[in-house]
Amino acid sequence: MFVGWGVNNLRILLIGCGGSAGFNFVESLRMASDKYTIIGTDINIEHLELSNCDIKYLVPRNSDPNYPGVISSIIEKENIDFVHLQPDSEVAFWSVNRELLNAPFMLPSKQAIELCHNKINFANAMNSAGVPVPRSIHVTDEASIGEIFNSLNKTSEKVWVRAIRGAGSRASLPVTKAEHAHMWIDYWNTVRGTECSDFMMAEFLPGREFAFQSIWKDGLLITSMARERKEYVFGSIMPSGQSSSPSVAVTVHNESVNDVSTRAIEAADKSPNGIYCVDLKEDLSGSPCVMEINIGRFFTTNDFFSSAGNNMPDYFVKLAMNEEVPDLK
Repeated sequence: MFVGWGVNNLRILLIGCGGSAGFNFVESLRMASDKYTIIGTDINIEHLELSNCDIKYLVPRNSDPNYPGVISSIIEKENIDFVHLQPDSEVAFWSVNRELLNAPFMLPSKQAIELCHNKINFANAMNSAGVPVPRSIHVTDEASIGEIFNSLNKTSEKVWVRAIRGAGSRASLPVTKAEHAHMWIDYWNTVRGTECSDFMMAEFLPGREFAFQSIWKDGLLITSMARERKEYVFGSIMPSGQSSSPSVAVTVHNESVNDVSTRAIEAADKSPNGIYCVDLKEDLSGSPCVMEINIGRFFTTNDFFSSAGNNMPDYFVKLAMNEEVPDLK
């Protein structure tokens, strides 16, 4: 019989603590029966002020050559037992610089992280594996935009224009005319310094939206939960009518969502290990299709599941420290 965890008062370093996702990760650990001391870092002093970590450090961006040394010194000074990376940018950086992280961590494979961080490569890989995804086409140059729009518009009332990299629905816009796609991509290229090849276009899926959060250990699914996003933060003022974070969500048990999400994760990573969060939307027939996998970090609303009784941040840390978990079936 499970009677409690074997580790107490672990010292956790949360890299990227200043956002809502980091705040909710800490909230989840506060709900756990064991005590954690949580040390946080962020590049933004205003965001750092809002963090609920016990100890906080302002650090340079990971593009700064001194950044790895700064993190290493914090790990040594604070006697860190485990490191969690919350923003995608930190997952990407430390994935390729794992040997520089001088404390235990738990990340999916480098190959899986790179695949999931490139949305067009991910869509192509899922399509090849037989996992349902919206039809997606890479924008290679400005001249191809009209042809791509016309191709996708045959099966979709709207067409999604989106950046192939980035979180938070970065550079995403539903369009009904090819001219809109031209102007949107031109704006980002002119003002934000992107290129046409940084974009893709995809079918617009009209159905319900789901979020599937899961943790895995050495190829085995440990636990998962899914929710349906009903309303969105600032959705009423967004061009698409939605944002990447819900203001209202409900837990659901949907076998199709569970099946498609699991298949997508196993297609993206031969031996899943760590955190895999899947975004899905239903197509015209009501079948869920995978939009993307947020890999190596939790959804912003990770405390939603923790409040419902499935504290994945707590389980994740314990699994990474090779502790047993309770029967989660």
